[in-house]
Amino acid sequence: MSQVVRTTERQVTGDLYAEVRTFYARQMRRVDALDIEGFAETFTEDGEVLHANGEVAKGREAMVAGMRAALPRYRDIAVRHWFDHVLIEPADEPGEELRVSYYSLVTRTDRAGVVTFEPTFTVEDVLVRREGQLLTRSRVIHRDAPAAV
Repeated sequence: MSQVVRTTERQVTGDLYAEVRTFYARQMRRVDALDIEGFAETFTEDGEVLHANGEVAKGREAMVAGMRAALPRYRDIAVRHWFDHVLIEPADEPGEELRVSYYSLVTRTDRAGVVTFEPTFTVEDVLVRREGQLLTRSRVIHRDAPAAV
């Protein structure tokens, strides 16, 4: 089953675009470095992630617990999350939430330098500003699949 790919005609400023891209660069460097607590801190306290397999992690504590359980999967590999085609839907009012969608590719590199790829995903986030910083309030991850013919 394929998912709807969102598009928008509205533009954001270059400064906001750069801020959002920098936010994701910092967020993903934390997860790729297995800085689980630091990654969770990039979400609101009550933030949630709906994974492509249907699992939901609500709140930072649940995120940390889920990631700790998955740590053995990342033994002896370097993981990198690559985001592109970032589309930011601006808020109607300054200071409101931002809706961001993007494509995600995850690579895994073993000790011999062999790279493998995870399935690709389309991700939909809601970002909010708290005390001047962007945080993720919600994330929905869709595994990509061919469109029905």
